[in-house]
Amino acid sequence: MQDKVTFEYAIIRLVPRVEREEFFNIGVILFSKRKKFLGVKFKVDVNKLNAFSCELDLDAINSYLKSWELISKGDASGGAIAQFELSDRFRWLAASRSTIIQSSKTHSGLTENPELELQSIFEKHVLDAD
Repeated sequence: MQDKVTFEYAIIRLVPRVEREEFFNIGVILFSKRKKFLGVKFKVDVNKLNAFSCELDLDAINSYLKSWELISKGDASGGAIAQFELSDRFRWLAASRSTIIQSSKTHSGLTENPELELQSIFEKHVLDAD
């Protein structure tokens, strides 16, 4: 049995009309310093998006989220932020924003496997929320 390590995560929210402060969960960012893991998982439910606002461009939203994924992987095509230290990339991704894509406050826990934890949190807070 592996030792459990700490991790932090934030829920990615889509806020179609920022002035109304209504949102729905579309993804998760998870970071484990000891396991040197940073992952982003997302899925935008088109039906929910259209129920909130049919004025938003799904391709633009997915492109923005894909850049978050590149940043989490440290991929050079993710820009300058992708070259930051792992913890700094997590802090940037989980930072408070006033745009249509926002993050919840960060939460913490213990896990043996950050990748499985990311999937579990994603299923619970994004997929099961549908």
